[in-house]
Amino acid sequence: MSILDRKLRRDLGHLATQAVAIAMVMASGIAMYTMALYALHSLQTSQTNYYQKYRFANIFCNAVRIPADLMPRIQALSGVSAIDQRVVFAALLDMPNMAEPVAARLISWPDSGKPRLNDLFLADGRWLDSERSDEVLASHSFVAAHGLKLDDQLEFVINGRKRRLQIVGVVYSPEYIVQIQPGSLLPDYKRFGVFWMSHRHLSAAVDMQGAVNDVTLTLERGATEAAVIEAVDELLAPYGGTGAYGRDQHVSHRFLEDEIKQLTIMAWVSPTIFLLVAAFLLNVMVGRVVALQREQIAVLKACGYYDWQIGVHYLKLALLIAVGGAGLGLLFGYWLGQNTTRMYAEVYRFPVQQGSLTGTIVWGSLLISIGSAVIGTWRSIAAVISLPPADAMRPATPSNFSTSWVERIGLRWLLPQIIRMLLRQIQRQPIKSLSTVFGMAMALAIMILGSFSLDAIRYLIWFQFDYAQRQDITVVFNQVTEHDVVSELKSLPGVSEVQTFRAIPMTVRHQHASRKISVMALGDEAPLYRLVNIKEQIVPTPPEGLVLSDKLAKILDADLGDRVQLTALEGTRHSAEIEVVRIITEYGGLNAYVSPQVLARWSHLPRTCSGAHLMIDSATTTEVYHRLKNMPQVASVNLKGAAMRSFEESFAANILTMRLFNIIFTVIIAFGVVYNHARISFAEQSRDLATLRVLGFTNGEVTSILLGELAILTVAALLPGCLIGWGLAAMLVWGMDTELYRIPMVIEPATYWFAMFVVVVAAFLSGLVMLRKIWALDMVSVLKARE
Repeated sequence: MSILDRKLRRDLGHLATQAVAIAMVMASGIAMYTMALYALHSLQTSQTNYYQKYRFANIFCNAVRIPADLMPRIQALSGVSAIDQRVVFAALLDMPNMAEPVAARLISWPDSGKPRLNDLFLADGRWLDSERSDEVLASHSFVAAHGLKLDDQLEFVINGRKRRLQIVGVVYSPEYIVQIQPGSLLPDYKRFGVFWMSHRHLSAAVDMQGAVNDVTLTLERGATEAAVIEAVDELLAPYGGTGAYGRDQHVSHRFLEDEIKQLTIMAWVSPTIFLLVAAFLLNVMVGRVVALQREQIAVLKACGYYDWQIGVHYLKLALLIAVGGAGLGLLFGYWLGQNTTRMYAEVYRFPVQQGSLTGTIVWGSLLISIGSAVIGTWRSIAAVISLPPADAMRPATPSNFSTSWVERIGLRWLLPQIIRMLLRQIQRQPIKSLSTVFGMAMALAIMILGSFSLDAIRYLIWFQFDYAQRQDITVVFNQVTEHDVVSELKSLPGVSEVQTFRAIPMTVRHQHASRKISVMALGDEAPLYRLVNIKEQIVPTPPEGLVLSDKLAKILDADLGDRVQLTALEGTRHSAEIEVVRIITEYGGLNAYVSPQVLARWSHLPRTCSGAHLMIDSATTTEVYHRLKNMPQVASVNLKGAAMRSFEESFAANILTMRLFNIIFTVIIAFGVVYNHARISFAEQSRDLATLRVLGFTNGEVTSILLGELAILTVAALLPGCLIGWGLAAMLVWGMDTELYRIPMVIEPATYWFAMFVVVVAAFLSGLVMLRKIWALDMVSVLKARE
């Protein structure tokens, strides 16, 4: 071992506690980086392999009834590689352990062989026997949620008729990695199931012999998706086509892609904060070591060591701390990544969840930690290299011991002596003080960033499920129904209010932007589904004009007074321009609304409805559910209470887990920053503190000088930390602003107070550790030492 390496070992021994504190901060950043990239790699690899192996389609088309002889014409379209045809039908399911009806989606399965696209992975059981009409394959998500077994029989209501079907296989589908019921924001595997039934028998059950209502396509390499969609829409228009769409509008795929996007942001934002703090700490620590070892540096240079050798020596000190932190962070991040992947497996259902700690993640972690160490210490190392030996033998230039700016503005007479000493010490070393304030502020910001999601989710639940939507149940009919269905629904026991709605698939266009959405005409019977603006004010459906959700208005670049073009994708496919008269706030999907009168006048059709919102008496809930299960025109039932529970179950546990880790990381940063500052201040001021003790100052007074400085810096970091935390939360909200859902920017005062409490407690614990060192100060030894 060389002389410099032996010196390095001794230096690390003297700085062991500080080095561990900085390494823990570094490890926290690398752990978050590793966790996010591990989970990201798992999702992306599982998605890519699953899509390729089971031939997930590129384009999806729905229509009322597509004759079989149209398939060759679709296959012949330019850019189409392969097509698959099937029947898809909504049904109700009567589960014996649930009072409420369960929504089911039935999909036809080829009578021989397998489908060309969207193949299934058989997890258990066997494939369907095309000769039997009472068999189904069930999605693994639904089976697991209900604890079902092979050969269990389920009672379906298909096209108004009850059928008992037996589960013969449990499957995974690339179309339903996330299984979300139409009209819902989040998956609810207990109340929505997907099933596959023999094509011949399902077609007979829903009167679709000789035809299909769903076609999926894959594209040739280099084909333009928009051109193929336009050609398919033109072919399917006479058959009730509701508009083809690509993967980017497929609910399951979009949900997964949004999660991947958020993980990508998370992989860089949070680790960057930790590594910046670690770089600042290394800068302060190495700078202080260099200042204390000026004479040693001079002797080394006088003995013939090159400047670069001494510079590398101090760089090694920083690198050893950084690499140690990176190694610890990799281990912890790997463990976090595995747990995060298991958490994702509860929502994203892959037959095989693939994930590993790749070489890219390992080398990336090491390079980032090394880069942070180099950035943090380059200034000190440059000073070492440029320091002439003769100058190094002389003591450093004394610091500025002038009065503080608070005293200079005339407030000296208000400040006790100890406070004046504290302010002068802080002002004397502004870089070190600002570094500490920055580190504490970032710790506070991390805490706010990890906690604000709970506030946002609570607000979203209140806004979406209590304030905007007052209904208890939403009923969707299997076909457009006459408006007089209102009287039938009102006759159900316990139903107090009914509001019908008519949803029409349309293309909405403004200038060069367009989207395929469902335009909703809300009935005027009772205001159960209410429109709300950004000020949380109820906005009545205007008698004329169009109401757009804020996200749709932003995509279309449409403002109040602009005219947008609406083209219906069903019936006679009327097209018209309508003025935008309201813009409302919504956190899910892309929606537009008109009054029933405008819709009827524009479509030249009598008033009809495709569903209804109901408010019911909780005492009659079971009876209402029973009656709805037996209504032949009911295709699905959405329960607001169940949606709220699903929302809370999906997010609350995960958010609380992440909040716990954020508390741990916040304490690590705050403790590391404060302890590092306190150790350096103690080393710098030990002679002064010992002198004060000789002059008669008590232990408490001497302690207050050192710890009081820490207290002032901690308090100074609170406001900037809150502002930075707000900014990071706003950045996260911006990153999660997707067409599928948005997160409101809401941070409750309690979140700020809790974050400040955690930071103050961490600083207090760090102060307690230093307290023992201050009280154990050997005055004689310190005063004998050369300053």
